Order: sequence, then C-alpha cells, then structure tokens
Amino acid sequence: MRAIAVSEYGATPALMNLPRPEPGPGEILVRVIAAGLNPLDWKIAEGMLKDSVDVPFPLILGRDGAGVVEEAGEGVTRLRHGEQVYGAFGMVERGLGSYAEYVLVREDGPVARMPQGMIYTQAAAVPTASATALAMVDQARIDTGQTVLVVGATGGVGQGAVQLASRAGAKVIATARDDMAGTMRRLGADETVDHSAGDLNQQVLAVHSDGIDAILDMAGDNRSAEHLVQLLRPGGTYISTTWSVNPDSMEAKGLRGVNLQGQPSAELLERLSDLIDSGALRVRVEREVPLEQAADALADNRMGGARGKTVLRV
Repeated sequence: MRAIAVSEYGATPALMNLPRPEPGPGEILVRVIAAGLNPLDWKIAEGMLKDSVDVPFPLILGRDGAGVVEEAGEGVTRLRHGEQVYGAFGMVERGLGSYAEYVLVREDGPVARMPQGMIYTQAAAVPTASATALAMVDQARIDTGQTVLVVGATGGVGQGAVQLASRAGAKVIATARDDMAGTMRRLGADETVDHSAGDLNQQVLAVHSDGIDAILDMAGDNRSAEHLVQLLRPGGTYISTTWSVNPDSMEAKGLRGVNLQGQPSAELLERLSDLIDSGALRVRVEREVPLEQAADALADNRMGGARGKTVLRV
C-alpha cells in the first residue's frame, strides 16, 4: 500500500510502498479516503515521542482520517464492513498512521460513524482538532454570560473552540488578523483582536476593563501565558494545549490553570457527530492536497498561521 512515512526521526517524510496491515481480534481495517493533518504529525516525525514510546521504523505518519471499514477482526460488533467511519487512527507504537491507503483502529478506540451528509475530506479534519476544542470548553466550564478569549482562533482547534464557546452562551473574543475577522464573527465571535496590531492585554482591557473569565490558548508559550493570565478575573480559568501554564502558580493567585492533552474518544466523536448534524459545529477545510504532497503540507503547517484544516486526499 502507498503510505507517507519516515525512516528515522528527523528524516523527510517520503512516499513508500509498505505492507497492508491485517486486523487482529477487536480491530478493524479502514480503507482511508482522506487524512487530516495536525501539528502533532510533524512533531512526532521530528522525535517528540523518542523518549517515551518505542517506535518501529518506517513510521507511517498521521493520526486523523476518514474512510470505509474494509475488514473486521474477530469479535468486532460495533462497526461493519462498508460503513463510513472517521476517527483518530494512528497506532504509533506499531508504526501505523492515517497517511496511508489502509490503517487499523481498535473497535473500542477513537472511531465513530461519520456525520450524516459529511464528505470524507471534511470528516478527516474533525477528530483531533474538534475533539480538543470540545474538551477545552468542557474543562473551562464555560457558561452563559462569561467572557472568553480564544488565542489561536483561526486554526482548526481555535475555530471549533470559538463555535462551541459561543454555543455555551459565552461572549467570545477571538484573536485574528483583519482578513479573518469576518470569518471569526460568522463562527460566533462577538469581538476580534489582532495579535499583530499591538499588545493583546491592552486591546482586551480597552473593552473589558474588569477582566475576563477564561482563556482558551492554542498558540502561546510560557512567556505569553504569564502575560495573558493577568486578564483573568478572580476564579478565572486558563486552558492551554501547548502546556504553557503553571497550575500551582495560578492556584496561588486564585485562578485555575489546565494543560490539556487532546485525546479523541468514541464518546467525544459521537458528540461531535451530533453537533455537526445539528449545524452547531462547522469544520473549515482550508486546503486539500494529494497524499504525495504530504511533506510540503507538513512543512507549511510547521511555519504556523493556519486558517483552517489541511487534508490529504488518499
């Protein structure tokens, strides 16, 4: 089968011809139609897991995908041959990922039936980004009447967070340049602030002089987090997907800090399917590229500035 893999950490991802995996008990084989690209993919290729997971090479990249159940292993009952599914299919410890024509996933793992009427390229963009956004809003305990700042709002996770926080009844402030301000408002943001136009704290406090209730941050480092946390009212919450907050330090200030590791699950995917089916969550695919151009797409993603999701057509 065709697959995009690396022969060692730090190697340039390349198109390879590798054996098709076979499903064992409790596993399903998915014929991948589209694969979603995430920053995690190039981070793994560069060696993020080298000290924590014994990874075999060649390592097929990719986590998210959408496709069709090709074959079910012994004992599988939840999903059947021919069903359209989406989820987080990567099995890094076995060298398997979604940038391939076929991939394995456990039946009890992060896989679910695709939302009704959704095409494969859209579904492949959902699992990690939208599940992370949903988990952030859950963890922040966002409620009606709160004011929430979404940092990194134009990316895949950020666009989901804007929509879900707005749906929860919050007033949403999204970070975005002028050319994306209209998109953010259409997704539910009440206000936008341009991180390239000056200090974010000053821009937010100019309108919300008494501070805000929560920050959902997909982009900041430790230094920026220390600065932004000054915006929070007593009892406020800061959720970071880049592990940039110090929970102990924040607790001492009467604040709550959470470093979140996004992890899709069947339950989260089913909740997302319901939200998508009802029109409460929209997924914006910024770019579609063929599998063969995965290396260039990963390099572009590494440069930052995403304005939606990149999807590989397998």
